[in-house]
Amino acid sequence: MPLCAGATGVGLVFSFLLLRRRGAVAAMRLVAWSLLPMAAYLTGALNALWTIGSTAVSFVTSLVFNPLTWAGVALAGLSVVLFMVSGVIRARRLSAAAPATQEASPAPARPAAEKKPGRTAPAAKPAIAQQKPKTNDDDFSDIEDILKRRGIS
Repeated sequence: MPLCAGATGVGLVFSFLLLRRRGAVAAMRLVAWSLLPMAAYLTGALNALWTIGSTAVSFVTSLVFNPLTWAGVALAGLSVVLFMVSGVIRARRLSAAAPATQEASPAPARPAAEKKPGRTAPAAKPAIAQQKPKTNDDDFSDIEDILKRRGIS
């Protein structure tokens, strides 16, 4: 209590001096800061802040001076490295296996998502006719291809 009251009193004195030198706005800001220690004591927040601070300090000192804690940090680092390496290896295996499975299974002529219920699908065109090379590089060639596939000319 005396420490908080003293800090608040000193802050109020400095805010009065600041009022004469820099104006009301700066003095009000210092008054606001000066009232916080007494408010923390009266609300009981000072005890909570002291507990949090002492717990943080004891954690840091045990981290720095305890070899078992450093062993735990090293194991956590090793765990992170193993997760990263296994992810890279897994991604390489999946990317290597993907082209082999795509070549083994032929793609359907028309995806199932494009088929609408109630309509009959048109006869499948030969694969050679569907894969004609594009000679035109303008923006409308893609649109024309889509319209032809839908049967719109």
